[in-house]
Amino acid sequence: MPTLLHIDSSALTEGSVSREVAATFAREWQEAHPDGTVVYRDLGVSPVPHLSGTAISAQFTPAEQRTPEQHAEVAVREELIAELEQADAVLIGAPMYNFSVPSSLKAWLDQVVWMGRTGGEGGSVAGKPLTVVASRGGAYGEGTPRAEYEFLVSYLEKAFTGLLGMEVDFVVAEMTLARVNPALAQYIEHADASRAQAHTDAAAKARALVERLAERVAV
Repeated sequence: MPTLLHIDSSALTEGSVSREVAATFAREWQEAHPDGTVVYRDLGVSPVPHLSGTAISAQFTPAEQRTPEQHAEVAVREELIAELEQADAVLIGAPMYNFSVPSSLKAWLDQVVWMGRTGGEGGSVAGKPLTVVASRGGAYGEGTPRAEYEFLVSYLEKAFTGLLGMEVDFVVAEMTLARVNPALAQYIEHADASRAQAHTDAAAKARALVERLAERVAV
């Protein structure tokens, strides 16, 4: 049965739109695969280490010549990379923090990008489907006044396609701070509509991906 790697990166455990919408996608996936496997990582609660100089040097050191510290760093990367490689599909919940990605998600990405293995031409995860549930506190879509400050979707699209060759799709919820920031209160209706649409899109994309992967297996 297929495996879904589900990663959340919001620092919030309650009230996180990216978590809620990603959970909708995951539920649709699990309903279609009741005997399947979901590997879950919560980077907001249990962050992975940032890539260290020791880890970087280990990548370019033959295994038999690595120090104990290098072996320990490589073991962390091997665990994370194996989860990514063994998954049939990947789901990531990613809120925008300060115009970009949470540092916990960037740390995970730095750990799993291993040029010559996962990264680069013919990498081990090339073509793997990834759905990113992105949430943004304001409006940063094309045509909005702050579109030039959008480095969440734009960064993740470039990182996962350009570095890993993955097939990336997005579900986006906007104005998520409207109900908690009085300055955005006038946009509550827009925020609620965007959130509801994100749940609808997540469910639809999950079903479509399930069907597409089933067709691949049948061929």
